[in-house]
Amino acid sequence: MPNKSLRILIADAQHFNRLRIERRFNQLGYFRVAPVQSFDELLPLVEYGCEPLDLVLVNGAMTNGALDLFNFLADNPQVRHGFIFNEQQAPLSPAPGKVQVSQAAVPDLASITQLMSAVDRPLPFVGTVISVR
Repeated sequence: MPNKSLRILIADAQHFNRLRIERRFNQLGYFRVAPVQSFDELLPLVEYGCEPLDLVLVNGAMTNGALDLFNFLADNPQVRHGFIFNEQQAPLSPAPGKVQVSQAAVPDLASITQLMSAVDRPLPFVGTVISVR
């Protein structure tokens, strides 16, 4: 069962791409999805948000190489997980970690499902167990 409180941000200049990606998240039961169309819109949400974002998806072509997106997402405490798609410089076998990279122009449902298996892990139970007799 998906964690409906996860905060997801999608950054892509193309409205149609943002809509397709958001609908794929909706298909999986995630509805706290915010789409932005530029890096200028993404930056204040990531840098000045009061809560960390659980997942930030960014089209790698958005910054035109002016910024190292991988390190920006990996080093940012406001980003729990990052996913860069449409990245032409993507390594063929990226190391698992906080940020994943894909050469796909737009992530498909299968890649989003796989991504969410890493992002949406059940939290360990913390509390008191009460025994009823």
